[in-house]
Amino acid sequence: MDNKNHRRVVVRRKRKLKKRAYLILVPLILAFVAIAVYASYLYTKAGSVLSESYEDDGMEKSDLREAKVDPAVDNVSVLIMGIDSSDIRNNADNARTDTLMVATLNKDDKSVKLVSIPRDTYVYIPEVGYETKINHAHAFGGTQATRDTVENLLDIPIDYYVKVNFEAFIDVVNAVDGITVDVPYELKEQNSKDQANAIHLLPGEQELNGEEALALARTRKLDNDIERGKRQQEIIKAVISKAISLDSILKYDDVLEAVGSNMTTNMTFSEMKSFIAYGTKGKNLDFETLTLEGHDYQPNGSYYWQLDQEALLETQNKLKRHLDITTTN
Repeated sequence: MDNKNHRRVVVRRKRKLKKRAYLILVPLILAFVAIAVYASYLYTKAGSVLSESYEDDGMEKSDLREAKVDPAVDNVSVLIMGIDSSDIRNNADNARTDTLMVATLNKDDKSVKLVSIPRDTYVYIPEVGYETKINHAHAFGGTQATRDTVENLLDIPIDYYVKVNFEAFIDVVNAVDGITVDVPYELKEQNSKDQANAIHLLPGEQELNGEEALALARTRKLDNDIERGKRQQEIIKAVISKAISLDSILKYDDVLEAVGSNMTTNMTFSEMKSFIAYGTKGKNLDFETLTLEGHDYQPNGSYYWQLDQEALLETQNKLKRHLDITTTN
């Protein structure tokens, strides 16, 4: 082959390589731009939606804190309240808490401890000055009465709270196309519209939609509040796991809509962003669930869950250590 023909072959090969490079690079660039635009849209949407959920509770800090915390640098606690209110019952202002949990978050190891408080727990409620079921606190004095009661019970500061209507729970589960959980036994439960036996589940691991997941979270016909609390913890873990999976990235818009319209919190959007590091650990997230031990207590025929004081003290100290608070007991 002479030099002229050789140069032609080399030029053709270079053109083919350039063409292949364009065919590879152009889709990659378009995909990158699309991801960047979507991420920017989600960030703006999150800022708008979640900012609407913010309410100023008038408290600069918990009475058990020396200074206001910053979740970007401090270990913090979050009170989670599930309110079983609906337009049908018209009880948004005086609803009781159907789900009550406290999450402590440790910034160093990005770990979470989640303690479930049975709704019938017999506790002292500062708002009214006597002992009764802890889920009555919200009906007596709303968020602040519940916050004060939980602080008094666990002897730790409650830095933030998130109050969610069960409608949000249904919408979030549906937004991530359902969750996979283990149903312990056959059950029939009412749905969110209070229709009796509308939800029928058989035992075994299965995928549940929002209404089905809510029915599983609410039922306690065949066991008790302790088992109910454990189920709720597993359901929350399943929702978190599904929400931070790659499969759910394109569903974040729907998740934001579901949460934003049914949640109130004293966390600003800036403070919420500090928790992103916990979620990015994915399936390796150190997530421990705790339960308040006790026994049935029925004075005058009313049912309560009487806490075991030694076990309560152990839980208090575990949460204090996780928050890096000095234990005095």
